[in-house]
Amino acid sequence: MKNAGIRPYPSNPRHPRSIQHNFLSLTKAIFMSDFFIDPNIAKAKTIATEFYTSEKYFKLSKEKIFSPSWQLIGDEDMVKEPGSAQPFILLENYLNEPLLLTKDKENKLHCLSNVCTHRGNLLVYEKCKLQHLTCKYHGRRFSLDGKFVSMPEFREVENFPTEDDNLHPLSVFHWGKLIFTSLNPKIAAKEIYGDIQKRMEWFPMDKLKLREDLSKDYIVKANWALYCENYLEGFHIPFVHPSLNDVLDFGDYTTELFRYSNLQVGIAKEGDNCFQLPKSSPDYGKNIAGYYFWAFPNVMLNFYPWGISVNLIKPISESETKVSFLIYVCDESKLNTGAGGDLNSVEMEDEEVVQNVQKGIRSRFYKHGRYSVTREQGTHHFHSLIAEFIG
Repeated sequence: MKNAGIRPYPSNPRHPRSIQHNFLSLTKAIFMSDFFIDPNIAKAKTIATEFYTSEKYFKLSKEKIFSPSWQLIGDEDMVKEPGSAQPFILLENYLNEPLLLTKDKENKLHCLSNVCTHRGNLLVYEKCKLQHLTCKYHGRRFSLDGKFVSMPEFREVENFPTEDDNLHPLSVFHWGKLIFTSLNPKIAAKEIYGDIQKRMEWFPMDKLKLREDLSKDYIVKANWALYCENYLEGFHIPFVHPSLNDVLDFGDYTTELFRYSNLQVGIAKEGDNCFQLPKSSPDYGKNIAGYYFWAFPNVMLNFYPWGISVNLIKPISESETKVSFLIYVCDESKLNTGAGGDLNSVEMEDEEVVQNVQKGIRSRFYKHGRYSVTREQGTHHFHSLIAEFIG
């Protein structure tokens, strides 16, 4: 094998390999109350199977892992014009938080709670254009930035209004046309997405167009984490994905670890479709078929010459997950080619594996596995973050 997929740490302390080394050194002494993942991948065991099967950890993950995470909520085309409002539920069936995107008269985008501060009614029921946000229950009114404006029959109420009468605003992070938010951010979005933004700064993020006709939801009978850890290693490609293996050079498949994210780089075999990289790219000269970027805990951005396949992993129960594929295209002429040419078949192959793993981990005879040092760095990294956040 030409390249085992892992390289020595360089001397540059800001290089992702050095960041990984520093992170692992810092966490060597940290033992989690429920889980511990040895920072030395050569010694480590995989996370305990209870994480995938227990309702306790499923509920705990909601507040410990997902509530502070940065979730992709869509793109700027959702609210194109001033006065636009788009209601949505953040991670329906799990976080179930009713939120609202608005664009005010100054063309500024806002992400707000979609719950009236009077009696908890939903404010906006469907996509629309309006001058103000007015509750249909008792007439409380807000501006498009969420600030309280007026309320009938409240003259006698003391110490009113206060800041609590405004709609709760949420932080928003933009990457090109894509929009992310967090219910309870404890980590800056730049700490998660900054490394890949720099790596892909040449990619036309502002030209992406959602193809709703190609986008699709899948229901997978497996825990959300099993789906993620399958994504996070290319080890299974020769065994599970014959068509993908035909276009990728498995020997040159690599994984790069960042603090809260990682990147897998797939090299195209000779003659197959790949990126035409600019000289400014650190990968210039390589025949790259796809960049597979994962952000903790559940956002996957797969870059292909035609655009991006976004995979949003949405927990439903400890043994069921919704996977939303959002297809954003910037070059229609390259669709259905290369590593991103047959995403549905690859998804079906992945689902078969992870659904059988969900059955297998319930065995009395399986508690932990071990990691391939050269091929499962991404899965080890993922398990380490789960242990850190749950702890």
